[in-house]
Amino acid sequence: MLGFKEKKKKYSHIFFDLDRTLWDFDKNMQLTLEELYNRHNLCPYFTSFDNFYVCFTKHNERLWEEYRHGRLKKDILRSKRFELTLKEYGLKNKELAKVIGEEYITESPIKTALLPYAKEILEYLYPKYKLYIITNGFNEVQFTKLKLCGLEKYFSRVVTSEISGYHKPHPMAFAYPLSSANALKEESIMVGDDLEIDIIGAKDFGIDQVFLNVNKVEHKQTITHEVASLEELVKIFPVN
Repeated sequence: MLGFKEKKKKYSHIFFDLDRTLWDFDKNMQLTLEELYNRHNLCPYFTSFDNFYVCFTKHNERLWEEYRHGRLKKDILRSKRFELTLKEYGLKNKELAKVIGEEYITESPIKTALLPYAKEILEYLYPKYKLYIITNGFNEVQFTKLKLCGLEKYFSRVVTSEISGYHKPHPMAFAYPLSSANALKEESIMVGDDLEIDIIGAKDFGIDQVFLNVNKVEHKQTITHEVASLEELVKIFPVN
């Protein structure tokens, strides 16, 4: 059950990452990929879904890094990650990769798995704090996720990298949403799961951070707060 110790409220503005912080990216991605794997009869090439999943994840993560640094266009990323995945197992078919890429973009965001306590913590925070999203994801994908998961009502503003023109951890990826919300740095805090992109990015920009370290990754960074579950945010954010 959510509970908290009474203490003075320090923050007014809480900025959340979306994927792997509130929306269960890994579970929703796996569900979508498995559906696509079966639909397009990819078993003869990969012999198991696990092979397909691991191969796709490898290419997806590398190409997302390229996209985040401005070295790859969005429309290329969508199909290229599948093209490379299929090619690695001997299936050279750009048209199929394009079809799967479009289906993935359409179907992945309609999956609704959330991290434990996501809705509960937002319901807890919403009456007393201004809540926002800062995400590197695509506009059409992220807004769909929030709507279908019933989360959009909690957020005063959602800023994607396409809206701000910058990807986290670039300082302007944080400066833009703070400015648009008229939020002072000392009243603001970032909650995210990615140590480099969310947490160090926010720290370098000059706002406090909450590292959602679900997998208890070891690190040597000095950060403001660290939790293993969204439920623990009640210890940081009083509602009195």
